[in-house]
Amino acid sequence: MSADALNTFLATITHHGAIDGVTGSCHQLNTPIGDAVLVDCGLFQGTEVSGTGSHAEQLAIEFDIAQVRALVVTHVHIDHIGRIPYLLAAGFNGPIICSPASAQLLPLVLEDALKVGVTRDERLITAALERIRKQIVALPYKKWLTLMDGGKDRCSIKVKLSPAGHILGSAYVEFSLQQQKRKERVLFSGDLGSTHTPLLPAPKSPYQADILVLESTYGDRRHVGRFQRYQQLRHVIEVALRDRGTVLIPAFSIGRTQELLYELEQIIHQYRHKFAAQGLTWDDIEIIVDSPLAASFTQQYRELKKYWDREAQRKLKQGRHPLAFEQLITIADHKTHLQTLDYLAKTRRPAIVIAASGMCSGGRIVNYLKAMLGDSQHNVLFVGYQAIGTPGRAIQKYGPSGGYVDLAGERINIRAGVETISGYSAHADQEDLIRFVKRMRVKPKLIRLVHGDQEAKQALQAALRQRFAEIIIE
Repeated sequence: MSADALNTFLATITHHGAIDGVTGSCHQLNTPIGDAVLVDCGLFQGTEVSGTGSHAEQLAIEFDIAQVRALVVTHVHIDHIGRIPYLLAAGFNGPIICSPASAQLLPLVLEDALKVGVTRDERLITAALERIRKQIVALPYKKWLTLMDGGKDRCSIKVKLSPAGHILGSAYVEFSLQQQKRKERVLFSGDLGSTHTPLLPAPKSPYQADILVLESTYGDRRHVGRFQRYQQLRHVIEVALRDRGTVLIPAFSIGRTQELLYELEQIIHQYRHKFAAQGLTWDDIEIIVDSPLAASFTQQYRELKKYWDREAQRKLKQGRHPLAFEQLITIADHKTHLQTLDYLAKTRRPAIVIAASGMCSGGRIVNYLKAMLGDSQHNVLFVGYQAIGTPGRAIQKYGPSGGYVDLAGERINIRAGVETISGYSAHADQEDLIRFVKRMRVKPKLIRLVHGDQEAKQALQAALRQRFAEIIIE
């Protein structure tokens, strides 16, 4: 297909984020007559910037929303929904469409984001959340919803969500456009899950698409297999615990925390009477989730277990509790957080602490890092992507060589051990992404890569071009 032929598409797509990096996801689908739909409206993190060059910390909506009729949310990670309050403040009053599970989780995420980044005024937060809840439309998977009816010279738009396997409630989005006799299918992948992601079924490819907007976070690598990753997690923790210190795992409150708990429950179940450290069996190790938001989400995950995969359902039938096991300690209030932090830092009692944020850019993990990074007895274990410019990226890069990191304005020397399990990701890898395209019966004419660093996008682009010569890859 020639580049000139691309002008025949009904839809055009504008990107307001996640085009030169992995945060700030916000994409605009435009029809020939000017109506538009947004897909996600997320925060920028680290040093990444918006498509128009505004600074990463700028939250205002700097693009025109006059023609935006609806917002479709792929999932509730903050880099996909964090700017929704600012979108509403800019005047958007259309529907916020998402899966039923995301509809339940989205207000929780935004409540936390408002408290941390905007205001502690409960009245203002309550008013904002009430408005958001009124605009949410829960759309079940695999059901078409008409956003705009077609008429004379108008373009009709329908939307459908399908499971993406990334986190609970995540979806990829299909749009069906029709103007008179012209029809077109546009697909936004959102964040696709890995085939090895615990708890959730892997995504299944759609039948067709004309345009595919595809994420590329791990477009330059392949994850290790589920069993290898599981054994690697156990091994790395056991090595870290030999120093009889605390293992700190920065993790996002939704998705990664629950997947880690699921895997840790399996390790304890399988190795409970074997030593994790000198004098301590796996059965003795305390798993501490220090995050009120993570605690709330974990409870939501339990309540929404009907969306779990077959393996997790089997464990439930066996009487096991993958997200509520005996060794699990959940900390919600700030006072207990400070007491636990002080106790672990002073006693150096072996424990595993999971706390947000996943990129160490805020949240309670920062307090743990400030208290423990300077002590070689403790260890930090990264299991998720660290965006450029985040403290997590700095610790990951400079920690092994004894460097330093700036945390909340304070320079901290890194003496703690630093490890990374790169294959432990809820994102699809290169093979998964290629398979997603391969299994579509009618292949897209155009694939546009987003949500990836330059190296990842270039590697995936080359791999896709090698495999699908007939598709234009941007």
